[in-house]
Amino acid sequence: MSDQHAAETGFEAALGELEQLVLRMEGGELSLEDSLREFERGVQLIRRCQSVLQDAEQRVLLLGQDGAAQAFQAGDEQ
Repeated sequence: MSDQHAAETGFEAALGELEQLVLRMEGGELSLEDSLREFERGVQLIRRCQSVLQDAEQRVLLLGQDGAAQAFQAGDEQ
């Protein structure tokens, strides 16, 4: 499995788990202790998602810079 695929799978899985966690917490049936545990897990999931998104943004920026340079070079050849 490629790093990109692993990151995408990790992001999708984390986001799905986060959505389920929010639904459980909004249900109002959790004890205080369970709510705190779920909240802590939610913070971990949010951090994971933010990290994956930041990595993706950095890759897009780098690709954009490379693409602009390649387009410029291709324009010079014409």
